[in-house]
Amino acid sequence: MISLPNSLHLRKQLIALLVVSFALHATELVQSQDTPEADLVIADFEGDSYGDWITQGDAFGTGPARGTLPGQMQVSGYEGSGLVNSFRGGDRATGTLTSPPFAVERDYLTFLIGGGGHANKTCMNLLVDGQVVQTITGENTQSGGSEALAPAFWNLSELAGQTVQLQIVDQATAGWGHINVDHLVQTDTKPNLPEWDRREKAFVVTDTYLVIPIENAGRGKGQIQLFADDKEVRRYDLTIATSAETTDWHAYFTIDAYQGQNARVVATKVTDEGFAAVRQSNSVPGEGEFYREPHRPQFHFTQKVGWINDPNGMVYHDGTWHFFFQHNPVSLPWGNMTWGHATSQDLLHWEQQPNKLFPKTMATGNCFSGGATVDKHNTSGWGENTLVAFLTDTGSGEAVTYSNDGGKTFQWYEGNPIVKHQGRDPKVIWYTYDDADTPLNEAAKELGGHWVMVVYDEHPEHGQNAAFYTSINLKDWTLQSHLPGYFECTELFELPIDSDQANSRWVVFAADAKYAIGSFDGKTFTPEHVGKHQVHWGNYYASQTFDNTPDGRRIQMGWLRINAPGPYNQHFSFPHELSLRTTEDGVRMFAQPIDEIEALRSNRHQLPPQDLTADEAISLPVGSDLLDVQCTIEIGTASSLELTVAGRTIRYDAKTQNLNETPLNPVDGKISVRVLADRSLTEIIGNEGRVFISGPGPARQPSTSITVTARGGTAKLLKLDAHELRSIWSDADGSR
Repeated sequence: MISLPNSLHLRKQLIALLVVSFALHATELVQSQDTPEADLVIADFEGDSYGDWITQGDAFGTGPARGTLPGQMQVSGYEGSGLVNSFRGGDRATGTLTSPPFAVERDYLTFLIGGGGHANKTCMNLLVDGQVVQTITGENTQSGGSEALAPAFWNLSELAGQTVQLQIVDQATAGWGHINVDHLVQTDTKPNLPEWDRREKAFVVTDTYLVIPIENAGRGKGQIQLFADDKEVRRYDLTIATSAETTDWHAYFTIDAYQGQNARVVATKVTDEGFAAVRQSNSVPGEGEFYREPHRPQFHFTQKVGWINDPNGMVYHDGTWHFFFQHNPVSLPWGNMTWGHATSQDLLHWEQQPNKLFPKTMATGNCFSGGATVDKHNTSGWGENTLVAFLTDTGSGEAVTYSNDGGKTFQWYEGNPIVKHQGRDPKVIWYTYDDADTPLNEAAKELGGHWVMVVYDEHPEHGQNAAFYTSINLKDWTLQSHLPGYFECTELFELPIDSDQANSRWVVFAADAKYAIGSFDGKTFTPEHVGKHQVHWGNYYASQTFDNTPDGRRIQMGWLRINAPGPYNQHFSFPHELSLRTTEDGVRMFAQPIDEIEALRSNRHQLPPQDLTADEAISLPVGSDLLDVQCTIEIGTASSLELTVAGRTIRYDAKTQNLNETPLNPVDGKISVRVLADRSLTEIIGNEGRVFISGPGPARQPSTSITVTARGGTAKLLKLDAHELRSIWSDADGSR
């Protein structure tokens, strides 16, 4: 006990000191209470296993996924290299992943979540004594969604001190039947997530574009709608950037067709600052750098922005090559399937046109893949020489549209869908009768042929198959036959063997680049061999050939499933011509780059024929990383041959007879290799087109030489011919 002095003055001093001491102590106490404790990481899924978490079923595997799984759209928005991803083997897998019990020691639990939006089936639950007290799903239930993970949080303050568990659930087996989760953290800091809301504004259309700031990081998608004179003309799911600082790139809608009209734009999950940046403009921010990016291909067509996949509607019409394609114009992952459009006069230089077929406002669902043709004799009644396009409307079935202005605009047929079934990707051609054919009817007899649609189909009896339909007017279709064993993007065409027009075969070709050769009588395809053959390898998928070519060539382009860092994603192959040739294995398909590539050639470099000493490289100087290289070598005693081109190594293993892991037999003891080296892309053609291998390549880099090396023995170089190529995007020689 302290005895206070009798002096009033001293007592006042002591009281003052005690007050100050108490105030300082109280301040320290408040400060300590206001200072958040360190975050507690519950799980970041960076290890090879789930640790103490318990798995049931097969959806989650034995450990975290390393990003995107096979067959899945690109996953983004997770942290580090690992995450929970229940797309193991596709959406049919089911199971649960349950954490060990842990104590609630902070006010909030933050996490990243994406995937399916099915309540109680694709979700993460917070459990107390085995009971669900909080639950959350991903955001996707329909086609056109995104695999991006978005930040979210739960307030745990009322559970302080209690023991809880987390349960990640995948009990859905249909579309979006999976869940993605990452980075579970307890924290006392309330997450500063944007204050999202619905916003709209009206304007009169005066400019060319409506530009939209896009943020790549996943945080949940909102929606944008555009109305012109009160008619909805665009509706897209997207992530509008919250601010200028979070904007990764700008998407755009071409709106000059609505000049002078009263327009209205409506957006959800958008901030004030982000919505203010949605505006009219006569230019697209960043367009000055399009095609100048170091990773951008210079002689392959790429879209300006957004995601692409399948080539669509490839057709030659009135002197112009039309190339349509699956396009998501407002995001880098797959979704919002729209028909993009580009045109060319020479199959080399492409001009991207405004998008043509739109989801939800033209189609009832998404605008999936299909083909195009020319109705030269007005069988449809829509006009002579009409450009007609076919697609899958995911909301109804197979649909047809037509253009009477050379592809500038398309009219939606009021009688759609023209075919309703379980399937997609219609390709339509004209079949001309020969003397042995029986016409469908008198109208077809008078026309001298009929229309044929080949389309991917799912059938209880035939399984996954190519279905063949016939029509005389492009509107009314009759099912004729099924060809089992085909999946997606099937098409049918005829080719001469060894350029002999009197000796031809029909080919059925599908998305996986496998094909069959046989006969076709206008209704049924009959293969002449067991199984399928293959000419394309690597990242090549979902190709299509041009219809109505002026010279009869069969020209093909495919989707190259190769990522790009933005503002665009995915690639297309260089156009190539298909042919059938007789080989020692029988009739096989060959693919060669179109001859038009010669117009891009500038400087030429050659080496004379010469012997190759074992393990000693010979070099050919070059001055560009855009190259068309042709090399022929007599293998001799070499165990392998190596060709280096602009940062790539192409290897032929003489023992296994593989060219970059692709089977390829020598011809008369020789192997020929052609390499198209573009930025981000590499296409390797073996033995004059017997194999066509598509894959990635490096970004822009100095390229000073090409080398050839015989490993483990001697060989003979018969030809090394390299052409530097000019960019199709400028008059420069690839220096962009």
